[in-house]
Amino acid sequence: MADAWDSVVAWLRRDRPDLTPVERRLWDAYPTGAPVVLGDDRPDGTNDPGRVVRAEVIAALLLGAHDRAPGRVPAVRLSGARITGALNVSGGEVGCELRLRNCVLEQAPDFSNAQARQMRFGDCSMPGFDGGGLRVDGFFSLSGSEIDGEVRLIRGYISGGFRLNGATIRNPGGYALFGGGLTVDAGAFLRDSDITGGVRLTGARMTGGLFLERTTLRDPDGFALDGENIVVDDRLECSGFTAEGTVRLRGARINGTLSFHEAMMGARERRALHLSHAQIKELILTPRAAIEGEVSLGYSTIDVILDREDVWPETLSLNGLVYQTLRGEPEAKRLGWVGRDPAGFRPQPYEQLATWLRQIGREDLARRCQLVKQRARRRHLNPVSRTWGVLLDWTVGYGYRPWISGLWLVLLVAVGTIVFSVYHPHTIRQAGERPRFHAFVYTLDLMLPLETFGQRSAWDPAGWTDWLAWGLTGAGWILATALIAGVARVLRRA
Repeated sequence: MADAWDSVVAWLRRDRPDLTPVERRLWDAYPTGAPVVLGDDRPDGTNDPGRVVRAEVIAALLLGAHDRAPGRVPAVRLSGARITGALNVSGGEVGCELRLRNCVLEQAPDFSNAQARQMRFGDCSMPGFDGGGLRVDGFFSLSGSEIDGEVRLIRGYISGGFRLNGATIRNPGGYALFGGGLTVDAGAFLRDSDITGGVRLTGARMTGGLFLERTTLRDPDGFALDGENIVVDDRLECSGFTAEGTVRLRGARINGTLSFHEAMMGARERRALHLSHAQIKELILTPRAAIEGEVSLGYSTIDVILDREDVWPETLSLNGLVYQTLRGEPEAKRLGWVGRDPAGFRPQPYEQLATWLRQIGREDLARRCQLVKQRARRRHLNPVSRTWGVLLDWTVGYGYRPWISGLWLVLLVAVGTIVFSVYHPHTIRQAGERPRFHAFVYTLDLMLPLETFGQRSAWDPAGWTDWLAWGLTGAGWILATALIAGVARVLRRA
């Protein structure tokens, strides 16, 4: 505050400072808060004396250099002015409303560590804004403004809402809005804006929600939106917005809906949406087109997810994700949703999906999900384990399709019955000691691990059918072993 006040005191000591006629109008209007209109549009590049106001005059009024009128509310309300010099109230206490409209500020205003009431910079032009540590008891608006530089609101506090609707901010290669640790009690509205440079809201708290509808954020090689550890006690609304660069909301806590309906997101060779370790009530992920770049929802807890199959990218990290409800797509299509992890096979997404499918009564799809998991896991095993996995899959579907073993049994018994009906085995017992040959029973006896019907020990295949008999016996053992292993696996899971 000392720097700002010292400059005001020095200015006042000039023995009734020489105010221009325009500045005198503003000075006289201050005690009653009357508006001073110098033009209906922004001044052009010429320094028209009728539209020029020194920033030090405004700073002096904001910091109490002029007496107030009894029974009236003072304010600085100025339209259509070119403001020269530095508007510096750093560390000061602003006791009145500031409302600038269609003004051109030649230097970036400095409100760092100041305390202010309502402030509006509507449709203004400026080379930046420094509000680090600024506390506003009311709302703060930059709506409609063009800002060529950084808007700095780090560790700021705004009680009545923050408005940045329809604004243009250009700071390529840097942060367009630096609001780390910013607290806004009544909602932050950044709708219909065009922002080049990163928007950093790490650790921010938005009690009344954060609204970015139809806004374009550009930082292709960085973070278009960096909201790591942000807390939003209402909606985080990104419907219709465009993000060229990473949207990072890692560790975010959103006690409402996070919506990307009709949005566009993409990042070159990097994550497009980093939403891991977050807690969200509802996620609406229905953008206009498929997301270009990796998406990570790992280790997040999301109560409800509403999405579409066609919007997910090829690389999708779901490891550790926990959810209660999935909406938007038929349940069967979710089986292809869980196997896109860029790090390879991860069992947890399959287990979580199978759990949800059982909860909604789709036990059939839950078994299919477990089968898909085993097949995905098999691709990362050694050759021996992979071979055994193939046998389990073909014979019993890893225990989730035991009826396959029945089909194999029927097929092999049918083949054996036909062959041995044509090519009778030789007897190896006396006529009175052997049972009557029956091709079907003989084939079944060959396939059972233990002789049951006495046919195997009484008849001996001849010629090439000997190989068939050995094959049927081996197939029987394989089917039995696979069936036992598969069923045991399922029972262990149960």
